[in-house]
Amino acid sequence: MVQKLLLIDKIKTIVVSLVGLGCLALMGGCTDSYQKPEVFVDRQPQIFPDYSGIVFPVNIAPMNFRIQEEGEEFQLVVELDGKQRLVCRNKDGKMCMSEKKWKKIMADAAGKELSFQIAIKHCGVWEGYKEITNSVSRDSIDRYLAYRLLYPGYELWNEMGIYQRDLNGFEETAIMENREFGKQCVNCHTFKQNDTSHFMFHVRGKTGGTVICRDGSIEKINSKPNHSTIGGTYSAWHPNGKFIAMSMNNVQQFFHSQGKKQIEVADLNADMGVYDIENHQMLSAPMLSDSTYMETFPNWSPDGRVLYFCRAKQYQKGMNWNEVRYDLCKVDFFPESRTFGTPECVYAASDSLKSVSFPRVSPDGRYLLFTQSDYGNFSIWHPESDLMLMDLKLEVISNLKEVNSNQVESFHTWSSSGKWFVFSSKRLDGLWARPFFAHFNPETGKVDKPFVLPQENPDFYSNFTRTYNLPELITSPIENQQELLEVISSSQKTNIELVVR
Repeated sequence: MVQKLLLIDKIKTIVVSLVGLGCLALMGGCTDSYQKPEVFVDRQPQIFPDYSGIVFPVNIAPMNFRIQEEGEEFQLVVELDGKQRLVCRNKDGKMCMSEKKWKKIMADAAGKELSFQIAIKHCGVWEGYKEITNSVSRDSIDRYLAYRLLYPGYELWNEMGIYQRDLNGFEETAIMENREFGKQCVNCHTFKQNDTSHFMFHVRGKTGGTVICRDGSIEKINSKPNHSTIGGTYSAWHPNGKFIAMSMNNVQQFFHSQGKKQIEVADLNADMGVYDIENHQMLSAPMLSDSTYMETFPNWSPDGRVLYFCRAKQYQKGMNWNEVRYDLCKVDFFPESRTFGTPECVYAASDSLKSVSFPRVSPDGRYLLFTQSDYGNFSIWHPESDLMLMDLKLEVISNLKEVNSNQVESFHTWSSSGKWFVFSSKRLDGLWARPFFAHFNPETGKVDKPFVLPQENPDFYSNFTRTYNLPELITSPIENQQELLEVISSSQKTNIELVVR
């Protein structure tokens, strides 16, 4: 069964590539020739992806789409300030726009509205539809997106990689692919404030360890400290680059015999620590490493003096998984003395029979974005998982209805400016997680309608059978792939010491 799925995916990849070439050829359909509609339809046309009523970053790639209407011929006119800037016409409804022309249009459209006017030839008559209007923000988005690609099940984990995509265009490059180092599992890539000069990830397998890249130096450590039965799992860089907060989790995968949720990923136990990179010590405190609670998903305040995390009562044998719920907590951290304050609960989600995952503080320290589901902490398998926003100043929590759907909304990260964020969503088909972006106003807390990562071929998401995991916005590409591979393949790694104060 596994080999069959792999073969199907490879065939689909070839098909997508060929279709993409056809899409490139159809760019010849972008012309200055304009066909005036003869009659008008009092509605907007159906398009996929849904690029309507969106706020785009000024530096985003062309928003190519397919017109999902019946017709003999299709025409797209891109208008700015009432003037035609681009005309595309073809017979299959796939609107693939020239990158060069698109970038010129977007540069002129910053701070303005951009109009998509669509006409379809049906039974020999050109029918014009209501225009689709989008806004172009002057706020640029970080140029690159890093993510892991893997199959969405549990049996195909041995074929995966971490990749980066240039959001100005369509170029995707591999940071690492596990076929190059014995098909070991590679996961949980993490950056310091969107900066690739500080980067880390885990490798699970024969030459496993935690690879830490810091200002040009690369080191592999054994993230399981001495006297500890579990090692580092979920991580967050301290803003000063000298520490990495890590939860040490005993993660297990379970299968439901009935119901809509087939898989459950859960902790049997988990502790919290802060790794001192220079001294090779995992710092912790009794309140963060005892058997009373399970701590996970750390994230720092921008000044590095407060560590946010999720905490649940320790799992006990015989408990039902839907009884395990995580609250949002925080603890003070003092970098000078390498000590902790007393943990406190910020949001007791469990009191409302809810559970918190993935807290991420905005770059200005004002907001905290997190996911909320009915129980547990691995929200990627929970269709009810929604994105929530906490105003840390006003201590108010709101459901981001503008971005949530009836499918999974999960892992998310802020842009370096705090004016955009990316998140994982299964809204397109309920099976595969895709990266969606949303514009955010830090002054008002207002968020705009999200849009999926643009692709060169509008049919990409209908054929691509791998899931996007842990999307992270980054300001520059990773370019030391060969050095990373050498460190991964080496059996050498540094042991670390657990220090509980």
